[in-house]
Formats: sequence, structure tokens, C-alpha cells
Amino acid sequence: MTDDRGQAGVPTIDFLDPETNDCPYAAYESLQSDQPVWLDPRTGMYVITRYDDVREVVLDTERFSSSRYRGRVDPRSARIKAMYEAKGWVPGATLGARDDPEHRQMRNLFIHAFRPAKIKELDPFIADLADRLIDDFIEERECDLVRSFAVPLPLIVIGRQMGAPEDDIWQIKAWTDAWVQRLGMMQTDDEAEWSTEQEIEAQHYFQPIFERLREQADDSLLSDLVRTEIPEWGRALTDNELHAEMMADTFVGGSETTTNALSEGVRLLIENPTAWHQVKGDPDTYVPRLVEEVLRLESPVQGLFRSATVDTERHGVTIPKGALVNVRFGAANREAQQFQCPASLDLDRENLRAHIAFGFGIHHCLGAPLARRELTIGFTALARRIDEMWFIDGANDFRHHPNFVLRSLRELHIGFTTAQG
Repeated sequence: MTDDRGQAGVPTIDFLDPETNDCPYAAYESLQSDQPVWLDPRTGMYVITRYDDVREVVLDTERFSSSRYRGRVDPRSARIKAMYEAKGWVPGATLGARDDPEHRQMRNLFIHAFRPAKIKELDPFIADLADRLIDDFIEERECDLVRSFAVPLPLIVIGRQMGAPEDDIWQIKAWTDAWVQRLGMMQTDDEAEWSTEQEIEAQHYFQPIFERLREQADDSLLSDLVRTEIPEWGRALTDNELHAEMMADTFVGGSETTTNALSEGVRLLIENPTAWHQVKGDPDTYVPRLVEEVLRLESPVQGLFRSATVDTERHGVTIPKGALVNVRFGAANREAQQFQCPASLDLDRENLRAHIAFGFGIHHCLGAPLARRELTIGFTALARRIDEMWFIDGANDFRHHPNFVLRSLRELHIGFTTAQG
């Protein structure tokens, strides 16, 4: 955010600037106060930052579509589509990029796969995995928490559900990182084409798995997705749709939120020792509360997109039909009108679960129950096995990966003492 004044007296804001992207909260506060519906001159998007407005836009699926923006074509998109056509599979529309009724029809397939009983069955595996990961670094008394714990915990869990061997998770992570970078809108043309090459490489890894599961079912979530027919469509998902889901709604959707919240949560606990003592003293009470506060404070998904289906006016600003709208969950979750002292970590906050980190309405994140279980089990394991924690001097810059959509720490080097008993 610069000192030059932009529209309606608002300081000029560039969310694609690395400095603003790394800490966008002053920009959010400025927009909420002076321009709650803001036309971003760089991207042409209308950015929505107030809590009530974000909720209303997300709930109003008639005037704000999830699917209509997906067909936008520019020279970069055309080149990337040609790459898919020549070397891989053009990804189909994901669950999140569909409107009802096809959204509801496809979502029912995922609801079956993510049913609560199936998620609950994972608890012993997640708990054992958390301890195994801690075992690998506990004797060193220091680690990069991101790489040693926050990344592998949810990635191994979703990999198990998708039938991917644990030995392959770091290769899968490299592919999903490339996909996430393109999603984040901060790449050059060459970088975007590199990300596409990486995704096509992933497609060729997963395609034989799809074909095997069509021939022989197993008990994995992926087997359900490959083989189950959507009744209203009269068919199961196509290869193109499956490849889209492998990135967007399974490996990325099923791991990024947990990874980013675990990393930010440990950072916040070190910065707030009173909260850490609460968590260690009564984990059954305070770990679930910590999960909600971290999700609110450092929303792993900072914002998502909608497309206006009709001309709409909000706060004196006309959003024209066809315009791209960006709803900023990260801004809404820190609005002072909704949350007292919104920038503070407060484990005794009364409206802890009022945040919208997982979205709202028909597009509420299907993986939210799994993410909450992973976060609860992960933080509990850390509280049980670690006593005091601190940042390693000179090892952290606390920078985030440049990304307009997701918020994730690059690394978090911590030292610690081990808990006794």
C-alpha cells in the first residue's frame, strides 16, 4: 500500500505487490472503512472486504455465480489450454467452480466420500502420524515446523485417502505447490507455463491410478470418486474432471488449510505465551478454541471469486453484469465490527466460531471437519510433547509465499524443550 491517494480517498493498494501481499491487513482495514466495494484497477476485480457483505455475496448464488468466470480467456490462458491439449488433460470444472444444480449433484458424491463416520475412523491414524513426525525431530530440540510437521501431517492423511504411497508425498507436494502458485495470480507468463508443465506431470502420475481403480476398486476415497456414478449425470467423473479434483479439492483443498493453520498457530503461540500456557494447561478446552482463532486470524484461504450475473449496487458502487468479484475472507475475519480486538489472539473470545475461514452457504468447505480434526490432533500432540518454544535467532523472516488466494508461511524455525513425563 503506497502513500498516493486512489479512488474515493483510499490509499493506492496493490494486492499483487509482495509487501502488501505478505501483510494485507492494513489494506483490508482501509478498504473496510472507506471503500468496502473496491474496483481494483490492476485486476479489474471488485474486492469485497466487510463481513456482512462477504456473507451476503457468498450466500447470493443467483446474483453471484461460482461458475461463470471460469470461461474467461486471455492470451496466457489460451497458451496454457493448448499445453494441456497437447500433453495432458484439460482440467474440467471443479466442485467449487460450479453452481446448482450441478454443484449440488457433484457435491453429493463428495459428501458420501467425506461422511463423518469415515472421517472419525481416521483419528487413530492421524494421532499416530503426528507422534511419528514429532519423533523425527524431538531429539534435535529444533526444527523447521513447516517442513517437519505442518506440511507432511495433512498431506500424508489425504494421500492415504487418495491411495498415494507415503514415499511419494514430497513429489506430490512439489506438483501441488506449482498449482497453488498459478492459482495465486502472482506469476510471470514463464512461471505460469512452468506450473502447467508440473501439473501435466502430475496428471500422468495419477492417470494410471484412475485406470486401475476403474478395473479394481479398493477402500480409498479416490476409488469412490473414480467409480461412483452421479445419478443426475448418468455417469461417473471423467478423466478431465478427476484431474481437476486431484489438485483443487483433494490434495490442495485437503492439505493447504491444515498446513497453513498449523504453521501460523505455532507462530502465534510463541508470540502469545499466555495462550500457550492455556493450551498446555487444559488442551481439551483450549486446543479447539485455538483452532478457531487461528483460522480467523490468519485465514488460510484469504479470498475466492464470484462473477456477477446481473448489475448490482452495493455501497453506492455498481458491480456490472459479468464483473469478477473477489470476496476477502481474510478481511472479513478481522473486521472490528464483528470481532473485538480483531488482531489479537484471544482463546476466551465469545464468538470464536463466527469466522468464515471455510466459506459459507452451499460452498462451505467440505473438508472443514477433517481439517479441524487434523488441527486439533496436531496441536494437542505438540502441547503434550513440547514444553517451551521459541524462534531460532536469525533463522526466520516470517515471510509468506506470494499468493493472492492462499496465505502460507514459507518456513518457521523453532527451538524447544521437551515435556517431561
